[in-house]
Amino acid sequence: MTPSPLTAFDGKRKVAAGSLHAVAQTLKELVSREPDAQILVFNDDNGQQVDLNLHGSLAEVLQRLPQSREQVEEIAVPATPRTAGRPRLGVVAREITLLPRHWEWLATQPGGASVALRKLVEHAQRGNKAVDEQRQARETAYRFMSALAGDEAGFEEASRALFAGQRTAFLTQVATWPADVREHVLRLAQAAWNPD
Repeated sequence: MTPSPLTAFDGKRKVAAGSLHAVAQTLKELVSREPDAQILVFNDDNGQQVDLNLHGSLAEVLQRLPQSREQVEEIAVPATPRTAGRPRLGVVAREITLLPRHWEWLATQPGGASVALRKLVEHAQRGNKAVDEQRQARETAYRFMSALAGDEAGFEEASRALFAGQRTAFLTQVATWPADVREHVLRLAQAAWNPD
């Protein structure tokens, strides 16, 4: 998987964006020049804050970061010998509760309950993809704006408009927000709206 892109702010000013290593390097240089900088870093895929330890030298900061995928692939990992039995499918066992009539129906399905449930989940994922993407975009934008725009005028109204899917009302409420914050929240919320 490709690592998530990050965006960093010093107060309400965007100061870095890109990969973890690029953002960490930029931020280390920034805090070396401006030790009182108020840095917040956000994961652009989910809006959550990311903690970066910027103490020490640039080399120390970069050394503490997770290795890149290329670096991990360079490390020779001995292949595990194949064992007898079923291949590992990455199946995770968890408890679910259903009504008796649901269990009865699942028992009649080809392949049993597990196969039937996996098929139902796959079908639901495909059928709800657009709705799931809108919901994820709304949650991502809300996490970010709660952290950086919670004290801005119109925040509550913007939040309601975001979750109601009211793009025009949302744009009106965020219009007076600091430019970098406004532009970033609009980018995160792009997929939150119903197609026109």
